[in-house]
Amino acid sequence: MIRSRKHGLTTSLALIAALSGPLAAHAEADDARNTDPEKREETVVVEGETLYIVPRVSSPKLTQELVNTPQTISVISGQLIADQGAVSLMEALRNTPGITMQLGENGNTSSGDTFTMRGFSSQSSIFQDGIRDLGAVTRDSFNLEQIEVAKGPAGSDIGRGASSGYINQVSKTPRADDFTALNAGATTEGGVRLTGDANKMLGETTGVRLNVMVQDMPVPGRDEVTSTGYGIAPSIAFGIGAGTEFQLFGQHIVQDNVPDGGIPSIGLEGFYNANADLRAGAAVDPSNFYGSSADYEDVEANMITAKVIHDLGGGLTLTNTSRYGKTQMDRVLTGINALSAPSSDPATWTVSRSRQRVDQTNEILGNQTILTGSFTTGRLVHDFSTGLEALYESQKSLSFSTTGLTIPAAPLYNPSANVSLAVPYATGAETDGSTTTLAAFLFDTVKLDEKWFFTAGLRAENYDIDYDAVSVSTATSHPALPVGTLVPTSITADGSLVSWKLAALYKPRENGSVYISYGNALTPPGGANFSLSSSESSINNPAFDPQETESLEVGTKWDLFGEHLAVSAAYYSTTNKDELAVLDPGSNTYEQLGERKVEGIELSAVGKLTQNWQISAGLTTMDTEVTEGTTGNNTQGAAARWSPDLSATVWSTYKLTPAFTFGGGARYTGEQKRVVNPATDISTQNVPVIPEAWVVDAMARYEFSEQLALQLNVYNLFDEDYISTLNNSGARLTPGQPLTAYLSLNVRF
Repeated sequence: MIRSRKHGLTTSLALIAALSGPLAAHAEADDARNTDPEKREETVVVEGETLYIVPRVSSPKLTQELVNTPQTISVISGQLIADQGAVSLMEALRNTPGITMQLGENGNTSSGDTFTMRGFSSQSSIFQDGIRDLGAVTRDSFNLEQIEVAKGPAGSDIGRGASSGYINQVSKTPRADDFTALNAGATTEGGVRLTGDANKMLGETTGVRLNVMVQDMPVPGRDEVTSTGYGIAPSIAFGIGAGTEFQLFGQHIVQDNVPDGGIPSIGLEGFYNANADLRAGAAVDPSNFYGSSADYEDVEANMITAKVIHDLGGGLTLTNTSRYGKTQMDRVLTGINALSAPSSDPATWTVSRSRQRVDQTNEILGNQTILTGSFTTGRLVHDFSTGLEALYESQKSLSFSTTGLTIPAAPLYNPSANVSLAVPYATGAETDGSTTTLAAFLFDTVKLDEKWFFTAGLRAENYDIDYDAVSVSTATSHPALPVGTLVPTSITADGSLVSWKLAALYKPRENGSVYISYGNALTPPGGANFSLSSSESSINNPAFDPQETESLEVGTKWDLFGEHLAVSAAYYSTTNKDELAVLDPGSNTYEQLGERKVEGIELSAVGKLTQNWQISAGLTTMDTEVTEGTTGNNTQGAAARWSPDLSATVWSTYKLTPAFTFGGGARYTGEQKRVVNPATDISTQNVPVIPEAWVVDAMARYEFSEQLALQLNVYNLFDEDYISTLNNSGARLTPGQPLTAYLSLNVRF
């Protein structure tokens, strides 16, 4: 049900104000408590202690600490990742509510990390060290210092396509320290994982660091499906702690996985089929694998980065980052499609299979130069960041077919991987798209005094998209050509984008703020997927204008308990304009008159409640609606797919003794709609929603000494059955992780 928006902003402003009052009062009480030496000692942080709270992000574009940054930003620290035993980016992102994973279109399965955030696809908004990170790869956490999640349109921060924000992964680089940390773990599924992190100072200002990972991990609860590979990430830094620091770091990752094509949704809540026998059928075993033991997913990802940080004096710092990266993925996967019941005997029921092959290469070459500093004009203090970016990105994909090949159906309830299935063959068709971007940006935070801050950001960029494709002619597509003729196509697009943001922030007390911000983001045709089209029904047609997303955010942030606990609350309202809609179904005329809106509340708390008690928690509501549209999923009144009304996450650990720490957490995801058109009769739709789900995890760690610790992580403690991802037709899904344990030994010296 769509709630009325007439009083949404007023109600939310009232809520923010109501929350700010108690927080301010708490802050005063907190200051008073800190005047008592005995009570203040309770929240003192020991030097070198690892914490969940991170005071600021890594990007020099954002000049203020998080408490003074007028935007919802959460930072997932390395310690939180370690406590949870999170081995991938997607596992770590469970700490941020409002992010949901996607499976793909009908029989096809998405490649790599695919998800939505605040109602919009965010697959192309993943960054590493402030530079876009593309490629069909499941990202590992072994070389990540922290993960930063910025929500709301962020066009001025990162450029095109940032409709709902972005995710920035921060690489591990040398520190002024000597240490070696080794971790060896095993799962109840028989998986093993080894990681190492070694840092060594070579003299006073030169350091080297090496991070490595190797794993052979069966995917919990899924027969045959595996996640196997290794990674190595060396780095060296000259001038650590000096006026000029030069960093050179690289990353080489190889994955040899068995991909997951999912299971049929028969027998689950909401399942529908025209065949009455199938409608009454039982659910399949969630561990069933419908592919072949010959299915594979080979990934190789390489990246090298050079970074210079130079203190110019006078409060000015110049940072230059150059990067080259290349990711290659070759995958053969078996998808599942239609069910067949030739009789009422379930032993005769089958599911058809499709063989899919993806061969995709992504490359990126970029340079980013940022100048940061402060200056005064009269009584005004300016903290600024300005710079230039040059970026070349490309994606090449080969096309494959199974036309003329026989692919046998699989027994629905008793499939076997010991079956030889035809391998898709190359057709000669391919796509090759590239985007070149030149951008300049400026951010300025103006401090009127210690109470009032005003922030403005502006980014101007020129983009040039080249798209070359080769298709295979058919009797319908090219009747004048022999069937099977290779037909080349070239389409180009170029233009300029101007993105901006404005914000005002008031500090009732030194450790808190209340703010209002407004900003935009732009997505030109082809800007999200390197693909252009001449079709009048495609938003990737260069004849169309960029889509624009605008967002209002009103929030408050407070650092409590001696700045050891950061809490925040925000109301957001995001509108995406210029979506494609059918203007005249009779003439098949399309026009950019579509518009959708997402609004909600986001709450978070991260840090220390006491000296021994840490917490990371968040809650998000989302109310989504197509406010201007015509047909199908873009009908006026439709909701956004995969966008739960409510999602929440909490994780907490307590150090019971100097040696023993225990903790756990829960994740809640509300109902996610697949069928979003309000005019659709869902009684005849197959699995119209992903039901709500609660998942509880737990951990315990015993430290035998400062050098040796044993940690146990238990996932899905109550063995809850839930759907992790569902395809767009509702016929296929991947089940959630069942009850699983991971035991790891940590050695540090």
